[in-house]
Amino acid sequence: MGSKSNRSRRYTEEFKRDAVALVRSSGKTVTEVARQLGVSAEGLRNWVKQDAVDRGQGAPGELTTAEREELRRLRRLAAEQAETIEVLRKAAVFFAKEKQLLDPVPGMSSGSLQGPLRALHQAFRRVPTRRSVGVIHRRSRQRRTRPV
Repeated sequence: MGSKSNRSRRYTEEFKRDAVALVRSSGKTVTEVARQLGVSAEGLRNWVKQDAVDRGQGAPGELTTAEREELRRLRRLAAEQAETIEVLRKAAVFFAKEKQLLDPVPGMSSGSLQGPLRALHQAFRRVPTRRSVGVIHRRSRQRRTRPV
């Protein structure tokens, strides 16, 4: 029993073609040729089967190598598009929430800043004057000195 490594080996397309041609031209079984070449018998069997499909001799509905590559490419493209759609969906949700903050509130005049942001802007843009500070101070003193 030979030792097997846990990682699969990659073979070139040329090597695979030559191995399939050797199986077809020699009268040997796939297992014998695989043993000679030092490859997995199941792997070589799959290469022979795929070669038959590529030649048009496979079962109906089996995909050729070109069709498999196209399917792989389209699946990758679909995954990328799904990711893009998800990012755009999240961006739309974000901007919809931001728009709700900027939407006008009933009874407020429209301006460059609308809604609650406009009210905050108006409240904080005014610098308190000496007079307004004095009025606030007097009112707070009156509240503290009133009998309860």
